[in-house]
Amino acid sequence: MEFVAPDKIPYYSDCEPLVQGLGYSLVELVVFKRQATWHIKAVISGAEGVGIADCTRVHRALLPRLEAILSSQDMYVEVTSPGLDRVLKNAAEFSLFVGKQVKVWNTDISDWETGTVSASDGESVTLTTDKGEVRMPYSKIAKAKLSGTR
Repeated sequence: MEFVAPDKIPYYSDCEPLVQGLGYSLVELVVFKRQATWHIKAVISGAEGVGIADCTRVHRALLPRLEAILSSQDMYVEVTSPGLDRVLKNAAEFSLFVGKQVKVWNTDISDWETGTVSASDGESVTLTTDKGEVRMPYSKIAKAKLSGTR
């Protein structure tokens, strides 16, 4: 699994402080232009979960910021929650899900390992499992997802 630092993701550094100021974490930000329209997908997470009202609140805050940054008013902005079974696309997401249960495909054992994220850094994630603490380098993770339990 690849670790991409959030500050390397286009426009993330511009939007993340705004989202964090509202009490949420910006899990994913995808910005691309198709013909004349900008398409933005933002995935947010919150300590108490994320509902429609939360997504609306973040959408209303992000829209003017993105219009200013992209110098356009022709855009489609979608704000969503990560969902119960989110597939983690970037190893940097582990730090946003500390305390949450995940399933990780460990290439060393060719099987899923389930545990609660207790720590993560630029090199590895530490899971609390039934067998104790397991530190797993991102290079040994083929895929990972939230396990859907709280």
